[in-house]
Amino acid sequence: MPKLVDDMLLYHGSYCEVKNPDLSKCARYKDFGQGFYLTTSKNQAEDFAKISVRRAIRNGTVSIEQKYGIVSVFRLSLEKKLLIKNYPTADADWLHCVVGYRRRKTFSDIIWELEGFDVIAGKIANDNTNATITTYMAGAFGKIGTKSADDICIGLLLPERLQDQFCFRTDEALSCLAFVESEQIWI
Repeated sequence: MPKLVDDMLLYHGSYCEVKNPDLSKCARYKDFGQGFYLTTSKNQAEDFAKISVRRAIRNGTVSIEQKYGIVSVFRLSLEKKLLIKNYPTADADWLHCVVGYRRRKTFSDIIWELEGFDVIAGKIANDNTNATITTYMAGAFGKIGTKSADDICIGLLLPERLQDQFCFRTDEALSCLAFVESEQIWI
């Protein structure tokens, strides 16, 4: 799991170009809560841009004729001191964080502890892993939060194959991002 370092490039995939991220437009119940999500993997951002376009077409946000997504590129400047929570591996702590944000009133103590962080970093629980996490949340692997249920879920996720994601959760964190360019990705 890469750490955030000064001058690194980060990628955001969407159905539209994002030059100035706005936290009020970010979805609430994502892996690390409401925030602007980026990755070090351009391929991951491209994949998400394609998914985002398909969702936006289904929701009526964009025209059915739109055949491209956009990857927006940002350069990170760490001149300001940000409070960053890093989950270096997809372990039980990471799993409880993801489930806590996706399902209200689950692991609320963890969510409470994370409220003051500007950025949360960790592995991405994407569409390929969604079914496993949903099955875990339904209790199919045993009681949520038990070691045995956690171990089954994490084992099925193949954590070594998961990409990284960074959730910028505060205006202070967003002020450290400078838009560089965007690129159309054909779907």
